[in-house]
Amino acid sequence: MIKTTSILLITALSILLTLTSCTSKSQGETPKGGSQGGPLTVNGIIVIPQELDNVVRSSGSVLASESVDLVTEAAGRIEKIAFTEGTHVRKNDLLVKINDDDLRAQLKKTELQIQLASDQEKRQKQLYEINGISKEQYDIALNQVNTLKADRENLVSSIRKREIRSPFDGIVGLRYISEGGYVSQTTRIASIQKINPLKVDFSIPEKYADDVRVGDLVQFSSDETHLDFTGKLYAIEPKIDPVTRTLQLRARCDNKNEKIFPGAYVQIELRLKNIQNALMVPSQSIIPVLKGQSLLVKRRGVVVALAVQTGIRTASNVQILSGLNAGDTVLTTGLMQARPGTPVNVIVK
Repeated sequence: MIKTTSILLITALSILLTLTSCTSKSQGETPKGGSQGGPLTVNGIIVIPQELDNVVRSSGSVLASESVDLVTEAAGRIEKIAFTEGTHVRKNDLLVKINDDDLRAQLKKTELQIQLASDQEKRQKQLYEINGISKEQYDIALNQVNTLKADRENLVSSIRKREIRSPFDGIVGLRYISEGGYVSQTTRIASIQKINPLKVDFSIPEKYADDVRVGDLVQFSSDETHLDFTGKLYAIEPKIDPVTRTLQLRARCDNKNEKIFPGAYVQIELRLKNIQNALMVPSQSIIPVLKGQSLLVKRRGVVVALAVQTGIRTASNVQILSGLNAGDTVLTTGLMQARPGTPVNVIVK
């Protein structure tokens, strides 16, 4: 019994000594790179001014340079369709003819009346010149001629309204009428599009409003055609959209081969004036904070947090507009461990 008790006491004493030794070792160790183990080692870059290729990327939609839906000004029965769907037409080409037999009959009648009234006016004029009639009687005859001529012009205009002609060079689309059908002012006949040149509508953030100018080069591409196009900016909306905070722009480009059509979705690259001496930092070094963004830099051997204002973003870098100086060493790794005032050793890459 005594022997067993002695063995238990010895075993308990051994366990207690082991735990005490482990606790002492644990208290003597410090984290690698911590405040008690030397400076924190991270990667970073030295900020050097450089030229920034100022390209604004956006998306847009292709528009025809001219586009109309063809409708008639006067109701009537279609007598002739003079176009083929999907073909090119020239300005003033006859597209649709609406029956105008009644108007032409009236015009013929008016022409005869004008001829008769003109003869009467000539005789009245001769009589007036020899004081055979009063001036009032001659004025009535002259007025009759002018009235009939006005009626003729009105009839000619009405006949012209029975002809639908192409307003510009373009491509006429699908027709929705047939010969012999009746059309009114609300009947859709067809559409006509001028697709060379084309227009491209797109928008950019309002912060670029002061940098964009008419004549700036615009490049855009279509995923469907896998083709690249180049145009020039020719119109700028003179206001900022209050909802999207963007500026609406419109460019024009050639489409001689007619490889892209109105309504297509395109990717836009608007090339603005290059920026000299821009300060660029990697995107991963930007730290979002409550009221903006900040950077961690090394100054006098320790970490310093700088509030910065960002500008243009590229695929991997961000422009810093204020808060950073050329020559500063910006931390790119260890951002979660580094704190302002922490000693730091930066490996520049």
